[in-house]
Amino acid sequence: EVQLVESGGGLVQPGGSLRLSCATSGFTFDDYTMSWVRQAPGKGLEWVSTINLNGGRTYYEESMKGRFTISRDNAKNTLYLQMNSLKSEDTAVYYCAKGRYAMDYWGKGILVTVSS
Repeated sequence: EVQLVESGGGLVQPGGSLRLSCATSGFTFDDYTMSWVRQAPGKGLEWVSTINLNGGRTYYEESMKGRFTISRDNAKNTLYLQMNSLKSEDTAVYYCAKGRYAMDYWGKGILVTVSS
C-alpha cells in the first residue's frame, strides 16, 4: 500500500521558517519525481515545487523561488520542503504527491499557519 505522510507543519510568525517532511512507503521512492502542492483556505490547489528522481533538478512556482527549497533523501524514502521567509499568504494545507503532471498518490496534508 502506497503511503505518504506529511509532518512538520504548525504555527509560525511571518518571516519565520518551517521544514516539512513527507515519509513515504509502498513504492520505489527513487523511481519517481515528487512534488509539493498546497491549498490555501477557500482557494484551489496550487503547485509549489517538484524534484526529479535523484534530486538534481528542482522546480518552483515563481512566488516561492528563493524562499522554498525542495529536497529528498532516497535512502530514507523521504521528501522535504524547507520554507523560509514565510508570509501570511503561505498559510495553507501542504500536500506531498507522487509524480508531477500526473500525481497519482497524495498525503493527507499538513497545515501551515503563518500569523503573528
